[in-house]
Amino acid sequence: MTLVLLNSIMMELISRVLAAFANAFHVLQPSRIPSMSFAWLELVSHRTFMARLLTGNSQKGWPFFQRLLIDLFKFMEPYLRTADLLEPVHLMYKGTMRVLLVLLHDFPEFLCDYHFSFCDVIPSSCIQMRNVILSAFPRNMRLPDPSTPNLKIDLLAEISLPPRIMSDVDGALKLKHMKVDVDEYLKRPEGSSFLNDLKQKLLLPQNEANVAGTRYNVPLMNSLVLYIGIQAVQQLQANKANASASAQQINHNTMDIFQIETATEFFRYLVTNLDTEGRYLFLNAIANQLRYPNSHTHYFSFIILYLFAEAAQEHIQEQVTRVLLERLIVNRPHPWGLLITFIELIKNPRYNFWNRAFTHCAPEIKQLFESVAKSCGGGAGKAVDDGSDGGH
Repeated sequence: MTLVLLNSIMMELISRVLAAFANAFHVLQPSRIPSMSFAWLELVSHRTFMARLLTGNSQKGWPFFQRLLIDLFKFMEPYLRTADLLEPVHLMYKGTMRVLLVLLHDFPEFLCDYHFSFCDVIPSSCIQMRNVILSAFPRNMRLPDPSTPNLKIDLLAEISLPPRIMSDVDGALKLKHMKVDVDEYLKRPEGSSFLNDLKQKLLLPQNEANVAGTRYNVPLMNSLVLYIGIQAVQQLQANKANASASAQQINHNTMDIFQIETATEFFRYLVTNLDTEGRYLFLNAIANQLRYPNSHTHYFSFIILYLFAEAAQEHIQEQVTRVLLERLIVNRPHPWGLLITFIELIKNPRYNFWNRAFTHCAPEIKQLFESVAKSCGGGAGKAVDDGSDGGH
């Protein structure tokens, strides 16, 4: 009994010491002392600090290390956004990628739980860095091969389970006093001016836009997309549960658009009415949720394919394709949900992908599409017309 008590006291003391170091590293972050950047990165990623902080005391150290990674990403962001990769920045980037790969291998659940806050501060141009984070999946999960013929993802046991998200999903909405408006719109969309006012609310003031390098409030857009998606998934599952309780027949092969009509209209409205820059950021916010098998991956895969199929203009379909494709042409790893979605897009005849003008507008473009299609396991121009929809 005494040994157990002593061990408990020692663990608590170690936890407090690690927290004290984490707080000190936060104060000494690279944005405040740039000359210490390399030493700082080496210290926070050292095995005697990072590993102990992430393994001990029931994950109490996770928020501390998440804050340190955010500090690192915020310091790197201006250089990465402008592609200003001078030798010191390039070395810092390589060091950051190595830390992320260690986390992906040893602590994938940490990346899973905080993916949302990391994507908020990583520039859209850093595709491989974001892919590493979004490729993480729980160690007790075995991913199905995305190229398996006629894979029905809606029949996977994990696909109905929501992922654990420890980031503050609606924080940006609360900061802009928009959460109440969003909730009201989802409950009573009739006669609401929410969508009409939304485009203006997503824009940054000019002085903030100059600093951020974009006219749009990216964290707000990310928060809005995921929050509405979560509400839609919860409503969809509640409807299915009620239908099961009433012994009503449920179609497990497709998502019932009418059950999530308000959320679907939100996504359709923005993809249609935003300008090119806003639409690109909006589609990236959706693609950030294409991860390992879970209910969010399933829903957002459905949404992005729905937006492609229902788009009235081909330039929207081209931009949807761009967002998916640019995440696939970089080096591995690639998120499972991204692969599933792209394979569905190119193989399902419903989307008529290979007959779109942008897929063969130039020989180089056509060759690129064919190369990516082969690497993903979907043959170029080969639509699978078996009456199924791949589970979407």
